[in-house]
Amino acid sequence: MNIAHLLLGSAQEFRDYTALARGNEPYLGFRDLWRKVSVMSMHLRGRFGLAAGDRVAFAMTNCVESIEVMYAIWHAGLCAVPMNAKLHAKEFAFILGNSGAKLCFVTPDLAATIAEAARDAPAVKEIVDITTRPYTFMAVGDPVPMADAEPTDPAWLFYTSGTTGRPKGAILTHRNLLAMTLNYFADVDRPPAGSSMVHAAPISHGSGLWNFPMMARGVVQVFPESGHYDVAETVGLMNRWPDCSIFLAPTMVKRLIEHPAVRELRPGALRLITYGGAPMYVSDLKRAMETLGNVLCQLYGQGESPMTITHLSLDMHAHTDHPRYEEHLASAGVADTCVEVRVVDEDGKQVPIGDVGEIIVKGDTVMAGYWNNPEATAKSLRAGWLWTGDVGAFDGDGFLTLKDRSKDMIISGGTNIYPREIEDVLNLHPAVAECSVVGRPHPEWGEEVVAFVVARPGATLAPAELDRLCLDNIARFKRPKDYKFVDALPKNNYGKILKTELRTLL
Repeated sequence: MNIAHLLLGSAQEFRDYTALARGNEPYLGFRDLWRKVSVMSMHLRGRFGLAAGDRVAFAMTNCVESIEVMYAIWHAGLCAVPMNAKLHAKEFAFILGNSGAKLCFVTPDLAATIAEAARDAPAVKEIVDITTRPYTFMAVGDPVPMADAEPTDPAWLFYTSGTTGRPKGAILTHRNLLAMTLNYFADVDRPPAGSSMVHAAPISHGSGLWNFPMMARGVVQVFPESGHYDVAETVGLMNRWPDCSIFLAPTMVKRLIEHPAVRELRPGALRLITYGGAPMYVSDLKRAMETLGNVLCQLYGQGESPMTITHLSLDMHAHTDHPRYEEHLASAGVADTCVEVRVVDEDGKQVPIGDVGEIIVKGDTVMAGYWNNPEATAKSLRAGWLWTGDVGAFDGDGFLTLKDRSKDMIISGGTNIYPREIEDVLNLHPAVAECSVVGRPHPEWGEEVVAFVVARPGATLAPAELDRLCLDNIARFKRPKDYKFVDALPKNNYGKILKTELRTLL
């Protein structure tokens, strides 16, 4: 089944409902959106000469056109490659090259960056700016039938950074995306037709993945005119498009409840906040519930099992009379309907309740593997189980608590940052003998990046030099916010750097 059938179903059932809105203004209804993506898919296969299975990338700040592009890609039987709009040109270049994308759609703010990146990605034949005639002309023509797709065909190639310093493309199939969509209805919510979702978080990540259940249910998807998360603008859009669902990182929830504009939120404007991407402090969670009411649902997932490992439902948030209520609030919830979740030791043996081990997951949402990376696939997928690299423990009620991240991932503002990427860049400096990057708690962003650096004998280093090196090679948000210059890094008997000791020095 082609995932674009979700739009076809809504075009038939909710044909005159608004499907997309730009700010306060309706943009397209479901019937018109279906016709437009059908015509666009004709251009993809005809004018651009793409064939079934080809990859089409997009680097776009949040806008209504991002939904058009995605569904045109699937309607044509192609595979979407969403890219985080905040990435560096070199990171874009790797994703474009590794995926073999032949075409890339961009918003005008990213056109020059993608043009630079495409010089190192020879498969890219054309870059289409959505504000130019080559894009608007894609709406001209007659609709064509939707391409057939097998459930196992790649639909969404999600690049998630790895500890090796190179991103890995998680292959999400049509079956993966459909299972995730149905799981939303089972464990999160079943929004009514005519309700809304505001895309304040990046469309290339969690918010974009929530487009599928919204599309299936006749929900209007609203894109802020600013293209990003502005609290006052978001509150205004919730009031304009009531019964609103929204995906936010915990830091974004905190910004919402601390902003004066939250007092302007009208009754019935906010239906649901799903939050995820990082732990949320119980004190912040309680404050959010006091301010907003019982509208929060937590999810724990990965790009490799998108939005679907465990959840803490609306009811669980409201279960204040439970004797272990606060422990439950601090947890990641219970296993999702569509998956089986275990905590295991190094040999894959399930550990007793309360014991800590690695979290593994199995089900129809688990990726097919990593794109062109059989070694990483074999390491992460074993006998059908996804080894997440996250460490946690189940309690007697079936609630999973995350204890640590075995891959040393840093989560800042709901965005995953992998130390190895930054360390690889810092080690390019001729005066750096060795370095190690860790996360430091931050009151607003959750964590911030700190680098411990050892200079070569006789050499001197300045933070400004290392900043420039990072800005030339990786996205700005990954740049260390602090540098600690030390004589040596703590290591164990095998020479492994002890990041746990470094964290005690923060």
